[in-house]
Amino acid sequence: MAEPLAVLCNSSTELADLLAEIRLRRGEFEKLTYVPGDMVAKLQKIGVYRAFVPRALGGDEVSPAEFLRLIEALSTADASTGWVASFGVSSTYLASLPKETFEHIYGSNPDTVFAGAIFPPQTAERTANGFKVTGRWPYCSGSMGASLIGAGIKVDDGEAGGGLPRMAVMPRNKVSIKHTWDSAGLTATGSHDIVADGVEVPEDWTFVRGSPANRSEAIFRYPAMALAAQVLAVVGLGSAREALDWIRGEAAGKPSITGAPSLGARPHIQSELGRAEARLGSARSYFYDTVESAWETVLAGGSLTQEQRVTLRLAATNAATEAASVAQSAFYMGGTSAIARGHVLIRCMLDTASVAQHAFLGIGTWTSAGAGLLGEKTPPGYP
Repeated sequence: MAEPLAVLCNSSTELADLLAEIRLRRGEFEKLTYVPGDMVAKLQKIGVYRAFVPRALGGDEVSPAEFLRLIEALSTADASTGWVASFGVSSTYLASLPKETFEHIYGSNPDTVFAGAIFPPQTAERTANGFKVTGRWPYCSGSMGASLIGAGIKVDDGEAGGGLPRMAVMPRNKVSIKHTWDSAGLTATGSHDIVADGVEVPEDWTFVRGSPANRSEAIFRYPAMALAAQVLAVVGLGSAREALDWIRGEAAGKPSITGAPSLGARPHIQSELGRAEARLGSARSYFYDTVESAWETVLAGGSLTQEQRVTLRLAATNAATEAASVAQSAFYMGGTSAIARGHVLIRCMLDTASVAQHAFLGIGTWTSAGAGLLGEKTPPGYP
């Protein structure tokens, strides 16, 4: 696996040490149901949350592929930690905020951690200066480590948004977090419910999710909704990689307790592993090829075609789907021992399956991709 570039972390040794710590502590994270603050601080230190922030505001302005490889690497240690780290992408859609608000957020702290929950959008009351926000939203991943929280709102005044929801951005201390997250997969993402009770939000701290950015840097010309799907898909790729690496480690001559040939000496395991490696490698290559091709177009000042935009989403769906299938195959290869509670293979199988269930990557997105490629109507925000 290609290493993230040095701009994201001081050295490969630093990243390796962090991955080792994550592996050591992931059981702790699962018991908490969230990645704790000290680990979020370490993710900040290696540049996760300033990755796409403009250099003028203290950020790193990395390419999409560089960031995606970092999230993939983190996910080989723990999918939940990779998932929480993936929200380092937030600056790319917060750039739809007014320019002054964006610069206030990241100029004050380029390592700002944002978490948000959009659906179902709750009706907000218009005020003289903005909105009064009240409601409850599930699935606010990473909320426990965030300093800013976003929530989806709607306004019953005929506001035009093209079917896309408005998001209100609030200080963490203005909302409460209800610890509702209890899942078999992605257990430590802290995807709890958030609750707002009459929070006053100025209009310039709201934006329409999926609307154009108010920034000119190259990353803000890359499709934000596609990138939001991609940063999640690579969590699956990283977790599937961990599963296959475990099989290969176990297959290296470890004897069977039944006296049967070692795992690596069994023809059906050899065959299944070969297929799994090819499927994961193919999905990963297609994924990064589409990302890098689109980025080259952006850097050259060109506009992405509809097909390029659709393919970015399609490759993300394919990566998540194939990762889940490969991790399931690794679980089968692991045999009886893999059914033990907490076993790495059952963890990877459930985590990758959970990634592939996300609304940005789920089964319906295959239909959206096909419709987009055929010039038919696609859902709001797609591609």
